[in-house]
Amino acid sequence: MRTDDFDYDLPSGLIAQHPAEPRDSCRLMVVDRASGQIDHRRFTDLPEYMHAGDVLVVNETRVLPARLHGVKDDTGAAVEVLLLHPRYENTWECLVRPGRRLRPGARVVFGGGVLSGLVVDVVEESGARVITFTTSRGSFIDAVHELGEVPLPPYITAPLEDPELYQTVFSADERSVAAPTAGLHFTTEMLDRLQRDGVHLVKVGLDVGLDTFRPVAVDDPRDHRMHTEHFRVSQSAADALNAAHERGNRVIAVGTTCVRALESALNEQTGLVEATDESTDLFIMPGFRFGVVDAMVTNFHIPRSTLLMMVSAFAGRELIMHAYAVAREERYRFLSFGDAMLII
Repeated sequence: MRTDDFDYDLPSGLIAQHPAEPRDSCRLMVVDRASGQIDHRRFTDLPEYMHAGDVLVVNETRVLPARLHGVKDDTGAAVEVLLLHPRYENTWECLVRPGRRLRPGARVVFGGGVLSGLVVDVVEESGARVITFTTSRGSFIDAVHELGEVPLPPYITAPLEDPELYQTVFSADERSVAAPTAGLHFTTEMLDRLQRDGVHLVKVGLDVGLDTFRPVAVDDPRDHRMHTEHFRVSQSAADALNAAHERGNRVIAVGTTCVRALESALNEQTGLVEATDESTDLFIMPGFRFGVVDAMVTNFHIPRSTLLMMVSAFAGRELIMHAYAVAREERYRFLSFGDAMLII
């Protein structure tokens, strides 16, 4: 298995720059793992593939306005800081641009002094900075909400008029720097309909990081160092998932972030999902044995990515690469604001 096995040509014109409006108006490719059949539907048709008793799992994480623009305190040079994840109180690991200007001891000022950050360390492996923040008023999070902006993936170059379009309708737990984008297709009306039809809605949390968008750089994906993300599965969620399998129903994960959280929460000895609140570096690639997820709603992923490897592990590389070729021929919209795929 080589990283090249998960490469494909993605024309820039197929990369969606705007979300579908309404959210559930996008296209839906349905891929049947057993037969290899591919059907072309609309996302509004998704309830036809759900059955009473099934469990639909969503990631309720919400995106922080994590991109901050400031100036270097001593020179006034412009600096961009992207919050990645907290180390401890008011201290975060961050990406910075330009990095050469921000060595330990450098101070950055945001909003004319509303917020300031002191670089205290450099993460040698990634080049990220560890920054301790102080505010002149309110809390750190208040200052971030006042000064920050929601970071969009680098391949989305068009401005987003309403930042809420990059949040799911069920988002509640503000912890991520990227959205669980498969969830962007759902409307409250569709979720209500599914629940009226007897589908159980379960919420988990996984803090989505920027490594989600990075292609694998090494030739052998087994040499790739998987990023770590924190996730949470409550006891009630674990009970609902285990009960679904006990009665013969399916667990349907909305997005690769849900898949990663659920499979990380599995106790392989008992075969049961356990309540969990910890970090995972699980890398799901072909050869992985799924113990929780029976079907998956996902988007069309970037070439050579861990996400493409995950869906290939679930449905088979040949079928997924064929489905992606069909998607390109049919002019599906790709990546975060693109169309959806249901793998059953």
